[in-house]
Amino acid sequence: MIETPEMITRSRTEREVLLSCANVTKEFSVAGGTVVAVDDVSLEFPEASVLAVVGESGSGKSTLARMLLRLMPVTSGTIAFRGQDVTSLSGKGLRDYWSEVQAVFQDPFASFNQFFTVGSLLRRSLALARIPSDEADALIEECLGYVDMRPRDVLHKFPHQMSGGQRQRIMIARALMMRPKVLLADEATSMLDATLRVNVLNVLHDLRSELGLTVLFITHDIGQACYLADRVAVMERGRVVERGSTEEVIFAPQAEYTRRLLSDVPDLRGSLRT
Repeated sequence: MIETPEMITRSRTEREVLLSCANVTKEFSVAGGTVVAVDDVSLEFPEASVLAVVGESGSGKSTLARMLLRLMPVTSGTIAFRGQDVTSLSGKGLRDYWSEVQAVFQDPFASFNQFFTVGSLLRRSLALARIPSDEADALIEECLGYVDMRPRDVLHKFPHQMSGGQRQRIMIARALMMRPKVLLADEATSMLDATLRVNVLNVLHDLRSELGLTVLFITHDIGQACYLADRVAVMERGRVVERGSTEEVIFAPQAEYTRRLLSDVPDLRGSLRT
């Protein structure tokens, strides 16, 4: 059953916060000083919710994503999963965290080894995750089904033989094979044309409904954010300048930066899911 905005609002307080960051800051040393890429950001990601982090290039949203994935150390602040600090994890602890928090990135073509078929790539991912080989085919079929793909149509193909939308859906399926609780999509639709973009957005929405997946959607496009997410956080120059439900951000924006982003989209009322 697809949740209405009213159902989402009513049940949000009952949901466990799976992933959170508190006062996270990232500084980079450059010639002549320091650049603050992410400045004192605190966010929560309740289970079975979709939070979109929106901002233009340079706003710090992708740097935040890399810190949440533990691909980049924080300068200060903490990141927690199920209430446990994961900021300093290493070794097995970090691998376990990555099994719970998976990612899909901007360029699906760059995520593939072009010399292997899709089937080889997916089975290799499962082998690295120590999934028994006798379980692999069933798991691959199950996860491809979540993204509306059939094994016989794609497993024998090489990446260059598929469209960008197909490759991105396969990347989502690969992430799902790890049975994550959180899926972080960092500009996952920005390289796709309009039709394929909507297809991937619908897949992400359905996964939240069908699997109870928590989705963090990083995007520069506030229209896509409002189409997919039930909550939106807007970043400007490393700081969160506005946050709230999708309806609040669209119809009653408080920050001038948010109003400027919204002015670039003719009418978002039709983008809200009902």
